[in-house]
Amino acid sequence: MAESGTEYSDAVGEIIRGWAQTRPELDVSALEIFGRLHRSYLLYRSSINANFERFGTNEAGFDVLASLRRAEPDHRRTAGELAKQTLVTTGGLTLRVNRLEDAGLVTRERDETDARVVYVTLTDAGHELIDSVADAHFAELDRMLAGVGVRDRATLARLLSALEGSLHAATDEETLPGAESA
Repeated sequence: MAESGTEYSDAVGEIIRGWAQTRPELDVSALEIFGRLHRSYLLYRSSINANFERFGTNEAGFDVLASLRRAEPDHRRTAGELAKQTLVTTGGLTLRVNRLEDAGLVTRERDETDARVVYVTLTDAGHELIDSVADAHFAELDRMLAGVGVRDRATLARLLSALEGSLHAATDEETLPGAESA
């Protein structure tokens, strides 16, 4: 039974039990974490993507618009800054910015003193859209966490931060998204 009182299938538990029967000598305890993390991520992605679609955008567009919205006071960043903030390569960022520019949500301009530097700025339409999407997005995140108490949320956040640190230490930084210098 889930903490919120709704039944759900514990597929990860079933997989672990299956391995215990088939290969009892195999330590699959990490699956308790990564299996549930992966399934939770899939449910999260499905929910937030449906929410973004209601506003005619997607996660990639939201990431760029949200980064620009947080860039006070002028809602402007260099393409390199955006690439680092959104954890994509500069090539991937170009595609995102092209789509947002075509939709009238951002503008792009070259630096007057260094033509290699490109600034991306939120338009009024982009500002209006990101505020609406952000309101709905954070309400949806709260809804998804409704079955997790405040203390458990803080503990989970701390543990996920530790997991992220462990993964960074165990993973070649060169292979991570956004590792390419902008």
